[in-house]
Amino acid sequence: MAPMSFKLVLLLAVSVAALAPAGPWDAFNFAPSTRSFTPKSVHSIVGQVTGADNLLGNSKSTHGATIAGNGSYVVLDFGQEVGGRLSIQIDSATRSSAMALSFTESPLFISPTTSDDSCMSVPTENFDGVLHLPTLTSNETYIQTIGDQRGGFRFLTIVSNGEEPVTISNITLNATFMPQFDDLSAYTGYFYTIDTSGFHDPDFLTKLWYGGAYTVQMNTIDSHEARQQPCPIGGGWANNASGGPVEGTILVDGAKRDRNVWPGDMGISTHTELVSTFDIQSSQNSLLVMFSTQDPATGALQYSGPPINAVGSDTYICWSLIGTHNVYLYTGDLDFVEKVWANYTLALSFLQSQVDDTGLMNVPTSFDNDWGRDGGQGHNSAANALLYQTLITASELAMALGDTGLAAAYVVNASSIKEAYNKILWNETAGMFRDNETTTLLPQDGNSLAVLFNLTNNGSQIQAISEGLTQFWTDIGPLSPELNDTIIPFIGGFELQAHFIAGQGERALDLLHREWGYMLYTNISVQSTMLEGFTANGSLGYRSAAGYHFDHSDTSNAHGWATGPTFSLVFYLVGLTVTSPQGATWSVAPVLSGLTAAQGGFETNLGWFGANWTLTDNTIFTLAIETPSGTKGTVTLPGAGHISVDGSATDTKGGDLILNLTGGSHVIVLHM
Repeated sequence: MAPMSFKLVLLLAVSVAALAPAGPWDAFNFAPSTRSFTPKSVHSIVGQVTGADNLLGNSKSTHGATIAGNGSYVVLDFGQEVGGRLSIQIDSATRSSAMALSFTESPLFISPTTSDDSCMSVPTENFDGVLHLPTLTSNETYIQTIGDQRGGFRFLTIVSNGEEPVTISNITLNATFMPQFDDLSAYTGYFYTIDTSGFHDPDFLTKLWYGGAYTVQMNTIDSHEARQQPCPIGGGWANNASGGPVEGTILVDGAKRDRNVWPGDMGISTHTELVSTFDIQSSQNSLLVMFSTQDPATGALQYSGPPINAVGSDTYICWSLIGTHNVYLYTGDLDFVEKVWANYTLALSFLQSQVDDTGLMNVPTSFDNDWGRDGGQGHNSAANALLYQTLITASELAMALGDTGLAAAYVVNASSIKEAYNKILWNETAGMFRDNETTTLLPQDGNSLAVLFNLTNNGSQIQAISEGLTQFWTDIGPLSPELNDTIIPFIGGFELQAHFIAGQGERALDLLHREWGYMLYTNISVQSTMLEGFTANGSLGYRSAAGYHFDHSDTSNAHGWATGPTFSLVFYLVGLTVTSPQGATWSVAPVLSGLTAAQGGFETNLGWFGANWTLTDNTIFTLAIETPSGTKGTVTLPGAGHISVDGSATDTKGGDLILNLTGGSHVIVLHM
C-alpha cells in the first residue's frame, strides 16, 4: 500500500455519546451551557469612566458605560479563561471618538497599550499591541473578525483613544472553541471527590478535573482558525490560518498560542478528551494533519502541523504514532488505521533506522527537538521509551489489521530496546535511569515514561523511580533536571501517572497539591485552565532563556499538555480504564490515596463506564461498577479480607484480589 495523499481528507462521522449523570460535580464545570460569555466584574478604572458596572453580564441597567478623554480605560474581568469573538454595542460616538482593545490571560499584563503576547515572544513583551476598532458609529454593533478574535484571555481592557467620549453597552463574547458543541457544558464524562487529605480546598480535585477538561475544550478549534505564521508585520495577531488539510475541528496545544497541532501535547490531551467530552474526532483530524506532513523520501513526520510546520523531532514522531493507537483504542475505528497505515509504517521505519548496534535509537542532532528540554540527542532515555511504546502499540495495530508477522517483528524489536534500556541506562546506585550513557543526569521525562510504558523489569525499579523523582520536588512542583529553572506540567503529568502505577497514591496526591494546586490558586494565573509551565519561584517566565526571549507574557495559561490530572484521576484514583478498543474489555483498579471516596465515568460508542468507591473507617471498601452489556473486565481490589460480590460472599487471603466480571452493574464489598 502506498502512503496516502492528503490533498483531500474525508472525515468520518462524529460519534454522539450520552451525557454524564448530573450531580454536585456540575457546579465545578467551567464551560457555559451556551456559547456566550459576559464580563463578571470590573477589575479597574483609570480616567473618566462612568457606568462601568452596566457592562457586566448581571447588570439590570439599560444604560451603557461612557469612556471620555484620551487614555481613559476600563478593565473587565470575565472571571475565567475565555476565547472567541467580541461584540460591543456602540451607543454613542462622534468622528473624534476612537477605541482600542487589549487582552491578557494573567492580570500581570493588564495594559491599555499592549496585550499579552500570542504571536511572537519579544523581551519587551509588547509585540501584539492593541486592537484598534474601525471608525465608530452610533447605534451600531462592532463584531470582531475571525482573524481578530482572541483565542484565550480573562481580562479585557477598553481604552478611549480619542478626544470625544464613547458610550458602549452589551459586551458579549461568542466562544469559537469547540464549535461542534451547542452546549459547551454537555460533558459525557465526570469526576467527583472530596479531598479529605487536609488540603486547603476540599473541592480541589474536582475543580482540577473540570479545569483540565475545560482547557482541552478551549484547545479544540476550527481547522481554519489557527494562528497565522509569520506574524503580521509591525505587531498584532491573526487567528484565521489553516491548521492543516482537514475540515472540522483539530486539537491544538494552546488557546492563546500556538493554536496548531503538536502531537506530543496530544499524549496528554487526547486522554482528557476521552474522559470529558469523548471528542476523539478532533484528535483523529489532528493526526491526519500530522501524517499529511510526511517526507515521502525518509518517512519523517513534522514536529508540528501548519502553519508553524516545525521539523526535527523523533519524540514527536513517536507521539503521532502512539496517538494513532490511542484513537483506535478509544473508538475502534480500524478504517482510520487502514487509511494511514502506509504512512504510519513508513514513519516507524524511519525511527527504527536510527537504532544502532547498542539496541537503542541514536537520536541525531537534527531530530533531537522535544518539549523544550536540553540534551535530547544520542541514546536519549525519553526518546527510546517512546520508541518502545510505539513498537508495542504498533504491534497491536498490526494484529488488528491481520498482519501477524509484522506484529511479531515489532514485539521483538521492542524487547531489544527494553533490554538495552535497562543494560545501558539503569543506574543502580541512584535507583533511576540516566538520560544517556554519557551523563549522570537523572531525567524526569525518561524515568516517568519508563514506568508508564513498562520499560522496568520489576516492581523494585518502579518503587525506586517513584521515590527518586521526589528529589526534584519543590513546594510548587518538580524542577525538571532536563531544563534549567523549569516546572513542566507536561512531564509532570507522566510523573503523576508513574506514582499512581507504583501504588503511591498519597505521593501522587502530594504532587497534585504542589504543582496543580499552585496553578489553580495562584493569583497570577487565570485560575480555571492549566499553565504551559512556570519557574521555581512561581513566575510565568517558563523557558525564558530557552526560546521564549524572556517574554513572560507569552506563556500560555490554557495548555492541554498540562491536563494530566484530569484523566489520571479517573484512570488511577477511580481506577477505571479501557483495555481494548472502545472498552470491549476494561479494568477497575483503584489506587487508594488517603481519600475516603471517589467516583467518575465516561462514554465510548459501546456505552457508559462508571465506578464509585467508598472507604469506611479504613476497613470497609465498597465499589460499584457499571459497564456496557457484552463487555468484560477485571477488578483489582486494594487488599485482602472478606469479600461480597453482588451479595455473594467469599473469603480471600494474600495480596490484591483480581476478579473477572462481565459488563453490567456490580457492587463489591471488601472487609479489609
